[in-house]
Amino acid sequence: MARHKGKGWHGRLLAAGLGVTVVAAAASVWTAQADPAGERKPQVHVSAPVAEVAADIAHASDRGARGVNITIDDGPDPVWTPQVLQLLEDNGVKATFCMVGTQAKAYPDLVKKVVAAGHRLCDHTVAHDTTMDTQSEAFQSQQILDAERMITEASGGVRPQYYRAPGGAFTPYSRQLAASRGMRPLGWNVDSKDFELPGADTMVATVKREISNGPTVLFHDAGGDRSQTVAALREVLPWLKQQGYSFGFPVR
Repeated sequence: MARHKGKGWHGRLLAAGLGVTVVAAAASVWTAQADPAGERKPQVHVSAPVAEVAADIAHASDRGARGVNITIDDGPDPVWTPQVLQLLEDNGVKATFCMVGTQAKAYPDLVKKVVAAGHRLCDHTVAHDTTMDTQSEAFQSQQILDAERMITEASGGVRPQYYRAPGGAFTPYSRQLAASRGMRPLGWNVDSKDFELPGADTMVATVKREISNGPTVLFHDAGGDRSQTVAALREVLPWLKQQGYSFGFPVR
């Protein structure tokens, strides 16, 4: 979600997000296990290794100069995500879904549908706080790592490959933390401004006018009535194909 839109509907998620247990970034966790004498002692379990990626903010497409990355933020949502998924399928388009952790936890079946359709997942924090760049490192860690866990659990074990800061509020710390977890920081080049509900025609005109700025296009599938977004995608996706663009994923 673009920064100028503020917290919006996600403000009510912040209190819930702050209540989520902070997760350490280390690869090992401790659990208690009884020994033959009946005492409790820690047992180390090492998670699968994570390949670190670049920490700079990605904008380019893996399909090259004529590639387009469709990115869908703030969901999943039980009303709008299925409609977006259907449009993407109808047009043979793969997209990147930047999911809010609490939404992923609430609608795991939708997360699994996104993955099953061949789309990629992106960590969009727990509570979508657009002031992330003014918050403590502990707060940033909690928001990023708890959302990573929520999305991975909801998907059935598929980890997000990107991290998009709410409103673009990245910090050097958050970028490096995400990269250390295998999530490439993800920006955008074209903001459809669908969150402002300007009308489908205006959104389509914005994409047509600004696609020359770069390949990564921002839409939303949650946070309110997204019928304009659905209508805009219905027109934009075929138009991009007609212009000779192909659809890919952001570089990692």
